[in-house]
Amino acid sequence: MDDAVSTAVLASRGAKAEIFGVIDLTSKNETRIGAISLGRAIQFVANASVLGYHVRGAMVFYGEPGTPSLRKRDCDRLWAKYGGALLQP
Repeated sequence: MDDAVSTAVLASRGAKAEIFGVIDLTSKNETRIGAISLGRAIQFVANASVLGYHVRGAMVFYGEPGTPSLRKRDCDRLWAKYGGALLQP
């Protein structure tokens, strides 16, 4: 992920996002998470394993159609780089 993409994601942190591909390890069912901010979606995917979710195949969708989705490794990198700044309005 390059700096331009990271900067664009940070600027869009308040945009609505949906997360697909999250498995609840307790119920073994896929859980769809939607209508949250992009920043919170990134935080969730980056930290979901400690909350009892499997997110290796997770994808975060946000923005206009055609905007590239974010994968687990993208969320990990963004959370490590920006942390709490992603949660600011």
